[in-house]
Amino acid sequence: QEWENTLATWDPQDFCNISKVILPTDVYWTPPIFILERVNGQNSNLEYMVVMHNGTFNYTQAFQVTLTCSLMILKFPFDTQMCNLSIASFLYPVTDLAMKTRHTAAEVIRDSQSFFLTDGEWQFTNLSIVEYLEEMNDEKFAVVTYIISMERRPTLYVLNLILPTCLLYLLDMAVLFGPSSLEEKINFQIAIIVGNSMLAVILNDILPTSSNKPPIIG
Repeated sequence: QEWENTLATWDPQDFCNISKVILPTDVYWTPPIFILERVNGQNSNLEYMVVMHNGTFNYTQAFQVTLTCSLMILKFPFDTQMCNLSIASFLYPVTDLAMKTRHTAAEVIRDSQSFFLTDGEWQFTNLSIVEYLEEMNDEKFAVVTYIISMERRPTLYVLNLILPTCLLYLLDMAVLFGPSSLEEKINFQIAIIVGNSMLAVILNDILPTSSNKPPIIG
């Protein structure tokens, strides 16, 4: 966060060329902000901010936040999810506190790609920024929303679910039209049904239950 306070300025030449000081956050006013989609999380213990001689306050705090997000898993495992991270301050209306983003969406995307180093299930693809006003109790409040797009890496699901299922069905057709006896065909069919049932149980444990539309693969 960065803001200006015209009452906290000084001439560095009058104070041994000191152009900035570091003060505790409870010494001066700081804008209270909230993350609307936040479920739980942990804040850092950084309780200091930098004050420049021209009255500019710079306050950086790290958050580890769990957000709620509506999932659309119709195309699982080839799906792309979009989650919102909305920052607002409902203590001050927009006439008292106006929030603007410091960086453009392209700059945030570049920084996010450099920070997102994990090689897990999700891949960061895009980010957009929306600034709007939220009306509540006949007052308008500034809200900044980051729309984050994440793409699922499907390789693991293809190898563990889709490919084995296709092979089982091919084996099913081969046994059905093969020269084997009826008793052998029934034994093979039972084995294939058991294998498909195990894959269905694995798929049921993997899929999230928060989507209104079930996935096509289900």
